[in-house]
Amino acid sequence: MNRPLRFLLTGGIGFIVDAGVLVALLRATPLDPFSARLFSVAAALSATWMLNRHITFGPSSRALAVEGARYGGVGVTTSLINYSVYSGLLFAVPGMPPLIALILASGIAMVLSYLGYSRLVFDR
Repeated sequence: MNRPLRFLLTGGIGFIVDAGVLVALLRATPLDPFSARLFSVAAALSATWMLNRHITFGPSSRALAVEGARYGGVGVTTSLINYSVYSGLLFAVPGMPPLIALILASGIAMVLSYLGYSRLVFDR
């Protein structure tokens, strides 16, 4: 399986983690969709770093802490974009289900994530 397909697989798992945590928090806590998303993004980033490190790209030649910091930098940047699109959609389209906004925002962020991770974190 080529790298972009492996990235889609790990991203799909990350999306499931993100969506699962989001739905669980919305149902089980008094958190609003914006606050809950902060927690779901953090969970998804943790999961995808390990998956991308072991399935998609393989470990980088950098020290684990450096790799993690770079991954976190790219991940936070693309998560901010994802969160901005997600929030923008929820504000612009009243009544939009949070999961629909999550799907659209995640698709945009996925392209940017792949470019960042492949060039800045796991480049060889």
